[in-house]
Amino acid sequence: MNEISAADYDELRFVSEPRLSPDDERVAFVVRTADDEESDTASVFVVPVGGDEPVQFTTSDGVDEQPRWSPDGDWLAFVSTRGEGERKQLWLVPTDGGEARRLTSVVGGVDDLEWSPDGSKLCVTQQVRAADREESRDYAVDPDTERDDPDPRVIDRLLYRSDGAYFDGDRRHVYVLSVADALEADVTDPDDVDHLRRLTDGDADYVAPTWGDSGTVYYATKTGDVPDDSLTYELYEHDLESDTATVVTETAGWLESGSIDATTDGRIAFEYTPEDRASMRGTQIRVHDRESGDEWTPTESLDRTIGHRCGFEWAPDDETIYFTTPDEGARVCWSVPGDGSAEPTMVYGDGVDITDFSVGENAVAYAYSEWDHPGDVFVTTRGGNEPHRLTRVNDAYLADRPVRQPEEVWFESDGESIQGWLLTPPAFDADASPGETYPLVVEIHGGPHAHWTTAGTMWHEFQTLAARGYVVFWCNPRGSTGYGEDHAMAIERDWGPATLTDVLAGVETACEREFVDSEEVFVTGGSFGGYMAAWAVTQTDRFEAAVAQRGLYDFTGFYGSTDAFKLLEGDYGTTPWEEPDRLQEHSPVAHVENVDTPTLVLHADRDYRTPANTAELFYRGLQKHRVDSRLVRYPREGHELSRSGEPAHVVDRIERIVRWFDGYSDHHEVPPALERAPDAGLSSGDGDSDDHGGPSGDGQTE
Repeated sequence: MNEISAADYDELRFVSEPRLSPDDERVAFVVRTADDEESDTASVFVVPVGGDEPVQFTTSDGVDEQPRWSPDGDWLAFVSTRGEGERKQLWLVPTDGGEARRLTSVVGGVDDLEWSPDGSKLCVTQQVRAADREESRDYAVDPDTERDDPDPRVIDRLLYRSDGAYFDGDRRHVYVLSVADALEADVTDPDDVDHLRRLTDGDADYVAPTWGDSGTVYYATKTGDVPDDSLTYELYEHDLESDTATVVTETAGWLESGSIDATTDGRIAFEYTPEDRASMRGTQIRVHDRESGDEWTPTESLDRTIGHRCGFEWAPDDETIYFTTPDEGARVCWSVPGDGSAEPTMVYGDGVDITDFSVGENAVAYAYSEWDHPGDVFVTTRGGNEPHRLTRVNDAYLADRPVRQPEEVWFESDGESIQGWLLTPPAFDADASPGETYPLVVEIHGGPHAHWTTAGTMWHEFQTLAARGYVVFWCNPRGSTGYGEDHAMAIERDWGPATLTDVLAGVETACEREFVDSEEVFVTGGSFGGYMAAWAVTQTDRFEAAVAQRGLYDFTGFYGSTDAFKLLEGDYGTTPWEEPDRLQEHSPVAHVENVDTPTLVLHADRDYRTPANTAELFYRGLQKHRVDSRLVRYPREGHELSRSGEPAHVVDRIERIVRWFDGYSDHHEVPPALERAPDAGLSSGDGDSDDHGGPSGDGQTE
């Protein structure tokens, strides 16, 4: 049997975006794999619901995603980067076979793809600059055209970068494409652009477009004197025949793709988050009726937050809304009558992590992962019968690799019940090896208002740590979602102390197990988890070593450089100039002189969610106080490094975590990472060998 390792990432396949065909007989979905050290590739597959093997439907040198069936099932639209670098264009392929046809060649790429109910049009968004619109490059452009970065870069917006890139004048606008005209047009010819029509204009971003009937598009944009500083949106109804846009209603929160969905008879469902302390509050679904003007909240009785990651959607009958929420260590699917006549009912999801779903006439297709696999496509009835598994994309990989099932644990902390899990090494057998112990790695999730399950994006990292001989512990401390709004708001103005109390209570619960070496406990986490790893080592010597990843370590520096400054305003109810002392007191850098724990700091160069400046400050403090420490920077990467970074970086990050812990563990006979060459023992390194497993002989280390 082989053991799971960080380098296995190249062999893993990840599924997403299941979409049921209109007749409920097929499911289109995306499979993503590593292409080379710097890039992934993704293709659209189609699998019959009846049980035959999936068939690869698109093949490209790049990424194909967002598969969308036409209402009659004759076409499958998708976006692709083939031949375009990172710029996505719209493509169309007949579902009975044939070559894919390109429908756009636009400078900003396309996103947010959706068919009109009659199948004659497609709605998309595009990120374009004023000059692009003036020169019609948002309608057609030579495929080889590239946009230069501004030099110098002049900034006059409150928010000027996000997702690993600067905006540089880009604004998101909504377009409608005529399918028949596009099939006849030369989409690369700027003089042949009658197939494409822009609905919005100006210095604003328009988000979450969706169709009502085939003559109506809904979308939203932020309001306020400074929209970048606002959480309020106006929802527009755009009549295509008259080309007029009318404000329908307002909402608040963080709207993105999938945050609005409408029926053909004028009922619009949309996400709503209360503005007061919005970052900690639960998101609900509201419905506005265009005919009566009435508005209601069908999810009001459910003390769970609507999952932004999956969005929500009306069923084809326009009577029921399906949505997902975190729920006690799982991500589950619910349904609720759109008129609010009954309370939400859980459809499916106990013990799984749903990443996306699609509702058909009689079925629901899901992509989800469980403890024993990193993700597949399933289908069930709309009522929620036992799901039928349609794919097993990683069966060959898992066939000779042991995977342990995590053990659920509940423990008390500060009067609250906290849910956590323990994952033991594959070789663990209490009966065969009584008295054998293993070091403990504590993982802390990001957010802070997020949650962990037994699967999801951490599956590979947790299983790699376990295979290397660590017991892995993770939990959903106060502040996490899935346990009600009070639980999420329990860390208001108190991130570090409250969360650390819960984490340490979980550590002591884990250390009560005879197989855990209570003297060897390590800690890591990313984003808010990186903050907590740093906070932990400034407050306690409980951990033998730490790895702080993509964290925020100084609240003032974070507030001034992040695209998520509203998180600090919401959770702490203040700004650096209102309460500088409180924010300093809750910053790990303010306590760095207390650190004795060897600490590795991992960060991405283009992380504009938790920018690198505060990581540099924290690392500088560690060095000044002579703490064993190292800073590793990942070029070209943003905040999603651990989830969608370049394959070589994804592998390197996990290997460095394990190598850092190995070097301070008596269970692993390897020297500390600082006593070795920076890349020694890594997949990208020079291959020195200490004969301890892994690609170069010493395991998946630092």
